[in-house]
Amino acid sequence: MAKQPMLKFVQIEHDMPQKRDASVRKEDFNEIYAEYAAAKAEEQASRCSQCGVPYCQSHCPLHNNIPDWLRLTATGRLEEAYEVSQSTNTFPEICGRICPQDRLCEGNCVIEQSGHGTVTIGSVEKYITDTAWENGWVKPAAPLAERSESVGIIGAGPGGLAAADMLRKAGIQVTVYDRYDRAGGLLMYGIPSFKLEKDVVERRNKLLADGGVTFKLNCNVGEDISFEEIRSQHEAVIIATGVYKSRDLAMPGSGSEGIVKAIDFLCASNKKSFGDNVEEFDNGSLNAEGKKVVVIGGGDTAMDCVRTSIRQGATSVKCLYRRDRANMPGSQRETQNAEEEGVVFEWLSAPKGFTDDGGKVAGVMVQKMRLGQPDASGRQAPEVIDGADYVEEADLVIKALGFEPEELPALWGQPELPVTRWGTIKAAFQTGATELDGVYAVGDIVRGASLVVWAIKDGRDCAEAIIEKLNSKAAVAAE
Repeated sequence: MAKQPMLKFVQIEHDMPQKRDASVRKEDFNEIYAEYAAAKAEEQASRCSQCGVPYCQSHCPLHNNIPDWLRLTATGRLEEAYEVSQSTNTFPEICGRICPQDRLCEGNCVIEQSGHGTVTIGSVEKYITDTAWENGWVKPAAPLAERSESVGIIGAGPGGLAAADMLRKAGIQVTVYDRYDRAGGLLMYGIPSFKLEKDVVERRNKLLADGGVTFKLNCNVGEDISFEEIRSQHEAVIIATGVYKSRDLAMPGSGSEGIVKAIDFLCASNKKSFGDNVEEFDNGSLNAEGKKVVVIGGGDTAMDCVRTSIRQGATSVKCLYRRDRANMPGSQRETQNAEEEGVVFEWLSAPKGFTDDGGKVAGVMVQKMRLGQPDASGRQAPEVIDGADYVEEADLVIKALGFEPEELPALWGQPELPVTRWGTIKAAFQTGATELDGVYAVGDIVRGASLVVWAIKDGRDCAEAIIEKLNSKAAVAAE
């Protein structure tokens, strides 16, 4: 078959990979999208206009060379496409699955803006790297020479793992410390399998270990090992802990049984999928089966919670969000997927308290809102509509209100660790360097709760800065 030329967006329509029917997919936790066949991947990649100013690339935090690997895919040069893709992205198959492409690359595609439907960038990215794994093109780090310097990384999430990968490729010794029993952070425990099947993360973890990264899991910094001990063992330390402290609601009835945090609910579900013993799931505390579920929030975590609740067998699932659909922070694709699966969205609705029955939550007191004048960020501020309150029945309420940083200076006994007024670590833009010599920070613990792709970028940038600094020290020592 002749390979596809480019600029076929007029002749060939936008076509996503086949999505499993909602009635089928809501019965399990498997990914909902099928894989492209080779011909379909080439066809969809050929729709790229190869524009002179690729807005898809400029709106990608990693500035992936998207037009180049689309062209290589369209012409059947998949191994080269993979090499180009992975040159700027440590985990392209993960980003292809969970990045909100509708807000980033695909949402800014030139042909999308012209009304022809975006190029399916994320699906092609996933196809390229999955194919690379199948064909054995993905190899563990094999540095030209081993170096004596070592770097300690606290946190085995995407930022820390991206840094570990680049440092090992440079021959630097890397030890990753993490409080959980599996590496991956929220990729492993926070994101449901229907968006990111866990073997995709596990094979990356194995690749890093095969490449020489040392993992010290079940290791809680501040308890099992001190921060000072880690600093003393390494030339540099990267803090990549993420943000795990859930924002809360201080309102009447908020202490009732059955009101839970999103991170606890999602972690319990994912741990159960591994076959772990999860008492809170088994006793029903963190299990939606047979319950009327209300999720509060409008971000991607809220979408994960509502769709997980459906799969666990909830009798009804409703999502309360205080703004309208156009102003929600979560992915529109995820919202559509949730609606297809039976989730009901109550827009312009905010909680003001909870009712209970014998100490157990019985409902959410809801106040209806309207959008008023824009706030400081430019978004329209929600205003209460007087006299429009009602009670939404609920057996389980999940708070998906976002995350804040833990108080690391106190937890680690490091009062000199520089933090902002929001509790995030103060670190230099691009390098991740803090005011403490040899201490760096990347990802959400610097940015606040953000996207996986930004954590990957921060990890890679920080690793480059550390490599450059170690090279400079080595050059001075040689002189």
